[in-house]
Amino acid sequence: MAPNPSATKVSVRLLVALAFVAVGVYAADQITKHLVTTTLVEGSSVDVLGDFFQLHFVKNPGAAFSLASGSTWIFSLAAAAVVVAIIVFARRIRSTAWAIMLGMLLGGTLGNLTDRLFREPSFGMGHVVDFLYFPSLLPAIFNVADIFIVSSMGLLLLLTLLGVNLDGTRVPSKRRQRELDARDAATAGTVPPETTSTDRS
Repeated sequence: MAPNPSATKVSVRLLVALAFVAVGVYAADQITKHLVTTTLVEGSSVDVLGDFFQLHFVKNPGAAFSLASGSTWIFSLAAAAVVVAIIVFARRIRSTAWAIMLGMLLGGTLGNLTDRLFREPSFGMGHVVDFLYFPSLLPAIFNVADIFIVSSMGLLLLLTLLGVNLDGTRVPSKRRQRELDARDAATAGTVPPETTSTDRS
């Protein structure tokens, strides 16, 4: 069987969408971190909505939401691997939702990876700037990159539940799969043509 050209053709439109989302997320993350580091002192807090929402500037050596603070270099390597994987798989994207999801993940990952690579105390061991704090909702302090990383995981879960593949195809539900199997059987001649046309009406 000859290969389907559309299956291997790169979707420039979706690559642009992915890049646009990634750049937007990365810019929002880095700009907000710059504002925090230039206007607040580490450890200080500013009430935005009373006790509900505060800006609390901390430097986090761990993962998102201040998890596993003793493994900074591991997260640097993991983040770099995620970036490479997204770049590799980007050529296969045929779904707008997947492009948005990967753009969010790429932008957020690059945002925190930039901190790990270029902030103190050393290259690859840098501490991530966190500042968003909701004391009554979450015990952790996080940043814009974390929001988009977690949101991308939520979107990934939704796409998986809906059966939407990277190439834009859908995994049929069990009921739909039974209908397709019956149709294939009819096409193969298992069911008389008259019955086939009646079932499809």
